[in-house]
Amino acid sequence: MNIILISLDTTRADRLSCYGYSRVTSPHIDAVAAAGALFTDFYSPHIPTFPGHTTMMTGRDVYAHLVTGQSATPEPSTQIPMLAEILSAHGYYTAAADNLGRWFTRGFQKYETYSWDTSSMKVWRKAEQVNAAALKVVNEAAQQDKPFFLFLHYWDPHTPYLPPAPFSRMFYEGDERDPGNRSMEPVWQFENFRWYFNEWMPGVTDIEFPKAQYDAEIAYMDACLAHLFVRLKELRLEEDTLLILTADHGEELDEHGCWFDHHGLYEPNIRIPLILRLPGRIPAGARVPGLTRMQDIAPTILDYSGLLDPGQKFDGTSLRPLIEIPANGSYIARGTCDALYLTENTWMKKRAVRTHAWKLIVSLEPDIHNFPMVELYRLTTDPQEKINVASEYPEVVSDLRALMEEHLRRRLAETGQEDPLPVQPIPLRRIGRVEAAVPRDEKLPATEEAQETTPAEKTTAGADEKLEAGDFVGYEREEQA
Repeated sequence: MNIILISLDTTRADRLSCYGYSRVTSPHIDAVAAAGALFTDFYSPHIPTFPGHTTMMTGRDVYAHLVTGQSATPEPSTQIPMLAEILSAHGYYTAAADNLGRWFTRGFQKYETYSWDTSSMKVWRKAEQVNAAALKVVNEAAQQDKPFFLFLHYWDPHTPYLPPAPFSRMFYEGDERDPGNRSMEPVWQFENFRWYFNEWMPGVTDIEFPKAQYDAEIAYMDACLAHLFVRLKELRLEEDTLLILTADHGEELDEHGCWFDHHGLYEPNIRIPLILRLPGRIPAGARVPGLTRMQDIAPTILDYSGLLDPGQKFDGTSLRPLIEIPANGSYIARGTCDALYLTENTWMKKRAVRTHAWKLIVSLEPDIHNFPMVELYRLTTDPQEKINVASEYPEVVSDLRALMEEHLRRRLAETGQEDPLPVQPIPLRRIGRVEAAVPRDEKLPATEEAQETTPAEKTTAGADEKLEAGDFVGYEREEQA
């Protein structure tokens, strides 16, 4: 059996049409979902990109692999194997089309990188460049005799949202710079973001425009994925290939004042898609409810490949029983856990616990939005997390905080590690300008990393390289002690 794991970076579950979205953003992804199993309540508990993908590739949480964010991040211990290392040791040919570099290269016999033209702030053709690398990897894998494991990493819904035509106007027909529309005013008033946003949507007044462009990026990516899916069919790889589509995290659009970015432990950022297709073994059209999480992907892949070793440590559980053994012929909301333990180390440093009915979010330090230090949401009546009821339900806050603290104590005792969240610095404080919106394995000299910029300088062009920390080029960082 072959395995292809596709990461759709920054993709929210609820913006895919197969997850019930009103816009038809993902017809080709929908077709894969119709032929396989879709998990309705799948979550990425550790955001953003680096911790999300590290959990994906190890089946371990942040207390084991220690990767909490993008900055000052230690590499996972070699005692924690990456999925590609496990599969390679069992005779798989392993290859990736990716650009994260660093520890994500571990175990891959071929690691094909890519880049795209970022000289224009009008159109970025990300998925087409990823496809060039991905199709090369697929073609080469098909020409050798071993079963293969491929990791393919697409980036399109990540900011800046600059989809090419005809997708650029697929979901928006108005005037995004209408002077009578003032819905973007709160965004432009937020100092930490406005210089970056001015790079790729200058003068935009209608907040519905960037939201539509996010959807358009998904539609563009979906069309490019069709090219990949057709190639798999041409090479007759569909029948014996486990295909997994997921994301590292989602995106905040206009729900909680964390505009067009992936910070905040709210549902838009942590609820992500998970779709699995394996003809003859995964029932077509299965929709599997219940809380499931990123840690479950690695053991699931190894379970289907017959390589799940009881002696291998995972913090997740194989999803195979949920797919193949529905109760009484129907799927019930069993899931793999009763509570999700969440962390973020982005613009904000927070911990959270999410149960079926409640979510408690606790800040480890004041954040850039001046959000409350403690937030409680009753998800059964407020699924959009609009009303903080912490003051109304102090007993629930106390119970959930105790649950969170007990989980932390248990995990630190099990791993023998120091709690990584308080000691690892927040990587981002301000975005000034951007030339590449993707974490790449490149660095600027230390003197350039820490340099101060004026507001005028923030709008000028700079080197098309990645700073050592964070998703963006051109942001300012507070000095670390």
